[in-house]
Amino acid sequence: MATNAFKDSPVTQQFEEMAKNILKAELKRRGITYAQLAERLERIGVKETERNLNNKISRGGFSAAFLFQCMLAIEAKEIRLV
Repeated sequence: MATNAFKDSPVTQQFEEMAKNILKAELKRRGITYAQLAERLERIGVKETERNLNNKISRGGFSAAFLFQCMLAIEAKEIRLV
Protein backbone atom coordinates (compact mmCIF):
# COMPACT_ATOMS: atom_id res chain seq x y z
CA MET A 1 0.00 0.00 0.00
CA ALA A 2 1.43 3.33 -1.07
CA THR A 3 1.57 6.15 1.44
CA ASN A 4 0.55 9.70 0.74
CA ALA A 5 3.65 11.85 1.32
CA PHE A 6 1.55 14.99 1.74
CA LYS A 7 -0.79 13.37 4.25
CA ASP A 8 2.12 11.88 6.19
CA SER A 9 4.06 15.16 6.27
CA PRO A 10 4.75 16.50 9.77
CA VAL A 11 3.59 19.93 8.58
CA THR A 12 0.26 18.51 7.38
CA GLN A 13 -0.17 16.61 10.61
CA GLN A 14 0.54 19.81 12.56
CA PHE A 15 -2.24 21.66 10.71
CA GLU A 16 -4.65 18.74 11.09
CA GLU A 17 -4.01 18.85 14.84
CA MET A 18 -4.63 22.61 14.80
CA ALA A 19 -7.95 22.19 12.96
CA LYS A 20 -9.03 19.46 15.38
CA ASN A 21 -8.16 21.59 18.41
CA ILE A 22 -9.94 24.65 17.02
CA LEU A 23 -13.12 22.68 16.37
CA LYS A 24 -13.04 20.95 19.76
CA ALA A 25 -12.43 24.28 21.52
CA GLU A 26 -15.35 25.94 19.73
CA LEU A 27 -17.64 23.05 20.65
CA LYS A 28 -16.50 23.14 24.27
CA ARG A 29 -16.81 26.95 24.46
CA ARG A 30 -20.45 26.62 23.44
CA GLY A 31 -21.15 23.47 25.46
CA ILE A 32 -22.12 21.52 22.33
CA THR A 33 -21.83 17.73 22.37
CA TYR A 34 -21.21 15.55 19.31
CA ALA A 35 -24.85 14.44 19.46
CA GLN A 36 -25.97 18.09 19.38
CA LEU A 37 -23.50 18.83 16.58
CA ALA A 38 -24.97 15.96 14.56
CA GLU A 39 -28.45 17.49 15.00
CA ARG A 40 -27.25 20.93 14.00
CA LEU A 41 -25.39 19.59 10.97
CA GLU A 42 -28.52 17.75 9.85
CA ARG A 43 -30.42 21.05 9.91
CA ILE A 44 -28.04 22.35 7.22
CA GLY A 45 -28.22 19.13 5.19
CA VAL A 46 -25.11 17.33 6.49
CA LYS A 47 -25.76 13.81 7.76
CA GLU A 48 -23.26 12.60 10.37
CA THR A 49 -23.82 10.36 13.37
CA GLU A 50 -22.46 11.15 16.80
CA ARG A 51 -20.05 8.21 16.45
CA ASN A 52 -18.84 9.36 13.02
CA LEU A 53 -18.25 12.85 14.38
CA ASN A 54 -16.30 11.49 17.33
CA ASN A 55 -14.09 9.43 15.02
CA LYS A 56 -13.63 12.13 12.39
CA ILE A 57 -12.81 14.88 14.87
CA SER A 58 -10.52 12.63 16.94
CA ARG A 59 -8.49 11.78 13.82
CA GLY A 60 -8.32 15.42 12.82
CA GLY A 61 -7.94 14.63 9.11
CA PHE A 62 -11.17 16.25 7.97
CA SER A 63 -11.70 18.62 5.07
CA ALA A 64 -11.92 22.38 5.23
CA ALA A 65 -15.50 22.00 3.98
CA PHE A 66 -16.35 19.87 7.02
CA LEU A 67 -14.75 22.44 9.35
CA PHE A 68 -16.81 25.23 7.75
CA GLN A 69 -19.99 23.12 7.94
CA CYS A 70 -19.41 22.61 11.66
CA MET A 71 -18.65 26.29 12.24
CA LEU A 72 -21.83 27.26 10.41
CA ALA A 73 -23.86 24.66 12.34
CA ILE A 74 -22.65 25.98 15.70
CA GLU A 75 -23.06 29.58 14.56
CA ALA A 76 -19.40 30.50 14.98
CA LYS A 77 -18.80 33.96 13.55
CA GLU A 78 -15.01 33.75 13.60
CA ILE A 79 -12.24 31.23 14.06
CA ARG A 80 -9.25 31.88 16.33
CA LEU A 81 -6.11 30.49 14.73
CA VAL A 82 -3.73 31.31 17.55
